[in-house]
Amino acid sequence: MMKTNGWQRPHKKGSSMKVVLKHLTKKFPNRNKKAGGDVIAVNDFDFEIPDGKLIGLLGPSGCGKSTTLNLLCGLLKPTDGQIFFGEDDVTDLPAENRGVGLVFQNYALYPHLTVRQNIIFPLQNLRGKDKLSREEMDARALEAAKLVQIDMLMDRKPSELSGGQQQRVAIARALVKMPRLLLLDEPLSNLDARLRLQTREELKRIQNETRITTVFVTHDQEEAMSISDMIVVMKDGDLQQIGRPQQVYEDPVNLFVAKFLGTPPINVFAGEVRGGGVYIGGECVLGAAGVPDGPVTVTVRPEGFVLKDGGPFGCGLKNVEVMGRDITVVCTNPCCEAPAVRAIISAENIAQITGTQVRFALKPAKVYLFDAATQARIRCELTE
Repeated sequence: MMKTNGWQRPHKKGSSMKVVLKHLTKKFPNRNKKAGGDVIAVNDFDFEIPDGKLIGLLGPSGCGKSTTLNLLCGLLKPTDGQIFFGEDDVTDLPAENRGVGLVFQNYALYPHLTVRQNIIFPLQNLRGKDKLSREEMDARALEAAKLVQIDMLMDRKPSELSGGQQQRVAIARALVKMPRLLLLDEPLSNLDARLRLQTREELKRIQNETRITTVFVTHDQEEAMSISDMIVVMKDGDLQQIGRPQQVYEDPVNLFVAKFLGTPPINVFAGEVRGGGVYIGGECVLGAAGVPDGPVTVTVRPEGFVLKDGGPFGCGLKNVEVMGRDITVVCTNPCCEAPAVRAIISAENIAQITGTQVRFALKPAKVYLFDAATQARIRCELTE
């Protein structure tokens, strides 16, 4: 076990490191004195971030994901629990000694310095045996700049760069220290849609090349699912589910996870199980043998609908949105939680849509049942 007051950074390019959180908790004093008690921002986190992987911390605003990031980098001290980098307990280690690279949402570049000077800045603070010569700092900065493809911009000031280029400078500045852990706090939020897509692809490429263990914080589920090796879904400081993005999408453990992942979002209906059948309104849409009778929440992914004359599930047609190879049928059902049901079907089936009503069959693998009271998943085999 290392001593927290004398850690020397062992990281070399190409190495990796797992991160382990053990019962990590962070509480803040409640500003509402009448309410009393503490506000729990992170509640008993207990999981491992595999070495060399990119992990997405995902959840709505206020769920505790940025607090978790600040605990990892040492800007906040946990109320309870431990943080391990590899086998090293870094819970009480100062932020400057953790060997962490941090990229902020707002870039945080020095406007009076050039790109080269911004990237070199963290290296100028190294002391002792880690201290580098000017030539070594220049070489390290150029290597980081080439990795993020801004080496031709080294003599420009931040004001002369686009938003995407400024974000690359911030990433290069974090990478130049060859960190043990790279933390990204909503780094794409200030970019336009096309640039966000391009930059997230670049982030994945950079992470694949460096193999630095990376934690990526975002509220955008599409962003997290597209580049993460694993996602951690959070709500109100509590960990909801961890897994590979597609696995979490296809196998949500509760209603919150099912609703949070997916674009368009999952369709949610008030339903019931009666006599081995799943009912939405008065229509039996699927079989559910072995599930006790009672109220349930029925959810259907947009891709879980199949247009079918005489199908078991009927909706009122509102309009059809053509999106290239797919079309979205926007319709209504009185049992739906949202104002509209959105069903994605193949564009070749558009001719089947006539009149003011549409009928569907449902794909059992795209339908999930949840307890109406607890919102926990009801594990069962659904059948047509």
